[in-house]
Amino acid sequence: MSPKVKPKRPWKEVAKEAQEHRDSTINTLSPPAPQLPTELPRNVLPIATELLHPKVIFITNLPPEQLLPLLSTGQVSAVEVTTAYLQRAALAQGLVNCVTELLPTQALTRAKELDAYFQNHGRPIGPLHGLPISVKEHIGFEGLRCTTGYIAHYDNIAKDDAHILQILRKAGAVFHCRTTIPQTMMHLETDSNLYGVTNNPYDSNFSSGGSSGGEGALLALRGSCLGIGSDVGGSIRNPAANCGVYGFKPTAFRVPTDGWGYIMAGADTVVSVLGPMSTSLSGLKLFMKTVVDSQPWLTEPALVPFPWREYQLPQDRPLRIGVLWDDQIVRPHPPVTRALKTVADVLQMQGIEVVNFKPYLHDEAWAIIASLYFTDGGEADAEAINSSGEPWRPLSEWIITQNSCVKKLDVGELTYWLEEREAYRKEYALHWNELGVDAVLCPVNPGVAPIHNTAKYWSYTSQWNLLDYPGVAFPVTKVNKSMDQWDREQSPLSEHDAYHRKLWHPEEANGLPVSLQLVGRRFEDEKVLAILEHITEQIKLPFDQFP
Repeated sequence: MSPKVKPKRPWKEVAKEAQEHRDSTINTLSPPAPQLPTELPRNVLPIATELLHPKVIFITNLPPEQLLPLLSTGQVSAVEVTTAYLQRAALAQGLVNCVTELLPTQALTRAKELDAYFQNHGRPIGPLHGLPISVKEHIGFEGLRCTTGYIAHYDNIAKDDAHILQILRKAGAVFHCRTTIPQTMMHLETDSNLYGVTNNPYDSNFSSGGSSGGEGALLALRGSCLGIGSDVGGSIRNPAANCGVYGFKPTAFRVPTDGWGYIMAGADTVVSVLGPMSTSLSGLKLFMKTVVDSQPWLTEPALVPFPWREYQLPQDRPLRIGVLWDDQIVRPHPPVTRALKTVADVLQMQGIEVVNFKPYLHDEAWAIIASLYFTDGGEADAEAINSSGEPWRPLSEWIITQNSCVKKLDVGELTYWLEEREAYRKEYALHWNELGVDAVLCPVNPGVAPIHNTAKYWSYTSQWNLLDYPGVAFPVTKVNKSMDQWDREQSPLSEHDAYHRKLWHPEEANGLPVSLQLVGRRFEDEKVLAILEHITEQIKLPFDQFP
């Protein structure tokens, strides 16, 4: 449809319908969701304990690895757990605007089936028996809308469940809600004209991140303990970091790709991946192991056919961790550098070898990946926005119309950038070999959660998407306004650095989560999670209490 053609319906009418539908799914809850105070504080994290029943709080505060044993032994029923999570997810929606719809009818019907199965067989149906899982909106549910953040896509109805949902449901999962995403899916922010802006639970002035920002915010508020996000440039790790939860971007083609919006089957310029977000590190492994153990490649042949492997730490030498202090383009904000230094120092005290990991042409990496994100010059995204008459969101404009790397590529130009990608991957492999590290510890973002619409630097996460390296974001500490001040003698590394330096306001950001990222080489998914498990146990991460 041409931008000049009048849309079928005014975009505001579509948005109103979307929000009314979401509210209607919340209004059907029994018991009803608690009434919110008229005025909300900027930090909404304490409100749940004030408004919800103690039993609901007890159930929803448990991480998945503690909740599942209760479910699998019948100490709590699937209906009890699902009801509790529906309540808390509804509350989270009212606090930060993170849900596109609750699924109470589907979820409770499934929970009853699972309880009946347990009653009849005396055992759980699978490894995720009764566990509620939240789902990012662009992942297809049969019969439900799949907008990928566009008003124009509001009437797109999924014909089937995505492959990932089929696997998790068979393992016993209960899907209780769907979460917000941004226009274009290409923001490190979650805002759309369909549902508005998703705020950070720690402070409404700050971003929950994107594009899986609905998942990040919901998990931080314990409206879920395990959720599905997606990542093509940081979209799992960024919101996990902003919201103080855990998020894992796996190597491409280990987790199913069938049945969800955004990429076409077989697209390989920059592959978007699905991955887990959780309130615990164990939740990430639980998700990955369950999915890979189901042998999804038997029905989706694009996937890599090898099982989940238990990684053994080296016995004849210490672990060797590289620390990427900065990428020589944008210097991390003071709390991120403090977290890196603290973790590095404590690791050394535990006998782990820590070495400096120098960046290798990270500016070139951005030029390559940014040229491969929109090989049609952004035409499809522009058409999707303009055809409905909805306005462009600020970060949609920034990534598509203000990004000098976005150009329509002919066959020769596309070939050139694909060759550049492969050459860079080989050079980086040799660089990693030279430094000989088991994993790299690095920032997730230049700073902690930023003010809304200012997240314009992806390279601490997109770097690893270009290389197709697995990475996990994890909480470490919180901003301390008295400790986290700039060294005034440091001069900016670049124009990008000068921009981000101005974004740091320790007084405003005090108390926000500070997270880091651990990265491994391609197909070292098990190794990355195992090393982080070991590190977490050895040095007692996180250093601060998180809700």
